[in-house]
Amino acid sequence: MSQFTFESSLLVRDAEGHYLPATADQILEAARRVVDLKVRRGAPFNAPDIVKEYLGAKLAGLEHEAFAVLFLDNQHRLIKYVEMFRGTIDSASVYPREVVKEALKLNAAAVILSHNHPSGHAEPSQADRTLTRKLKDALELIDVRTLDHIIVAGQEQVSFAELGLL
Repeated sequence: MSQFTFESSLLVRDAEGHYLPATADQILEAARRVVDLKVRRGAPFNAPDIVKEYLGAKLAGLEHEAFAVLFLDNQHRLIKYVEMFRGTIDSASVYPREVVKEALKLNAAAVILSHNHPSGHAEPSQADRTLTRKLKDALELIDVRTLDHIIVAGQEQVSFAELGLL
């Protein structure tokens, strides 16, 4: 017999209305929904800690690599968070043309790039650095500033701007 108490377990209701212990994936998905409710369009992203906390909540725990972009207005307020590309456990194909198209569509003035490393190793790879440079160059052509690129690896977030890589 399973030993859990209502005080120490998170529960979810199944289709028949029975309460069962929540899985880690269910908890993470619920946390992502809560983050979306807390951070709405117009929220300011003007401090690295705010950005890292938000992106950590969105991307930590994913078992696949995801590449996301925060599209911001000229005062660095959120226009939209978009998970643009999804990959495998160790890579995702990213197309600068698609990022530029989305920035134009949303009339963004700035972006913060982000992706996760499911491996748990947060250090930027040479491929990460090269991709960031390509995206920054492409976005500069349409006067969109690249403010940062955040890598999320488990509970750790690494900022290209803080490392002096941007």
